[in-house]
Amino acid sequence: MSLPFRYPPFSIPTEFDALRREVREFLNEAAKNWSGWDLGHSWMAFNREFSREVGRRGWIGITWPKQYGGHERTALERYVVVEEMLAIGAPVGAHWVGDRQSGPLLLRIGSEAQKQRFLPGIAAGELAFCIGLSEPGAGSDLASIRSRAERVAGGWQLNGRKVWTTYAQHSDFMIGLFRSHGSPPLDVNKGTDKHKGLSQFLIDLKTPGIEVRPIRDLTGEAHFNEITFDDVFVPDDLLLGQEGEGWAQANAELAFERSGPDRYLSSFPLLAPTIDAVRADERSDLPATNDRLTARRIGEAVADIVTLREMSLSILGRLADGETPAQEAALTKDLGTTFEQRLPEMVREIREQLPVRDDSQALSAMHVFLTETTPTFSLRGGTREIMRGIIARGLGLR
Repeated sequence: MSLPFRYPPFSIPTEFDALRREVREFLNEAAKNWSGWDLGHSWMAFNREFSREVGRRGWIGITWPKQYGGHERTALERYVVVEEMLAIGAPVGAHWVGDRQSGPLLLRIGSEAQKQRFLPGIAAGELAFCIGLSEPGAGSDLASIRSRAERVAGGWQLNGRKVWTTYAQHSDFMIGLFRSHGSPPLDVNKGTDKHKGLSQFLIDLKTPGIEVRPIRDLTGEAHFNEITFDDVFVPDDLLLGQEGEGWAQANAELAFERSGPDRYLSSFPLLAPTIDAVRADERSDLPATNDRLTARRIGEAVADIVTLREMSLSILGRLADGETPAQEAALTKDLGTTFEQRLPEMVREIREQLPVRDDSQALSAMHVFLTETTPTFSLRGGTREIMRGIIARGLGLR
């Protein structure tokens, strides 16, 4: 039995080459001010002014209806823009979640008032969204969450905690998943169906009762956060979709998160300067690094990129058809993050250098940042173990 990837996948027509050149020229100019450390952040870098400029150029919400601030272009045109952004390591974090995930979910299940309120701001690069899924003690097992939403006059009262929420400290809104009904609270030992009674809410992060605590990592920076909700009020009109349908809604949302080029291109900016460095060694008096091992490692990396790109484009076709290819997205995410985690080690191996930060050398600074952060890549968006469980279920193995 095999997973139903579309083959051959969507191809990107040559008619979009002009868009690719336009995006590339813009990025080449913008990148003159970015260090190797900056480039290593890729879509984890949060820069509101950059996102506003991308919005002014019409590259956020590119496929959305014009009535919501979009531009009614094709999914393949969006893919071209995203590829170019990720390939160079552009700081897209301020609009990334809204464009990739929250906006499409609002388009699919949001009320008309919600679409009118939020989508134009996302498309303009003005509204930043984050995702409230994981919790202490639950992690990637989203159905085990215990944070609760209780009905009160005029809306809902939220209590609980979320963790590993990327850039919550800078974001404007969160789409959070809470257990909205069912009493007593979740108790899997008593046969409670943990997939029922979940709902999603649009949460203004400036609401009283919300505390955001940044979590510092090996780089000394804080990309993740723990968030506490203490009697946080959310009005009725910010319930997203249907009460109790949060499990299905969140899974549809995660198909967007797990299948895109960000799941194999996060370390990609490291590859081109590594190849340039190998070529420079050949032309210098240094011992040549372009031996058979180097050629093999670089060839393997390029082959992996080509394969992962075809898988991602295949899923894009199914999403465009309104399907929810959860198993295929999980497979792409698992293989893609494995590839991303291998790249820094490949560079160390072929360059025969430990990652030591030197801000005067773009390759060195980027190598250090990615060496310190790639271990997290198989956690974000769902752990490797969870992904393989989803794949096994899709294959009928569990």
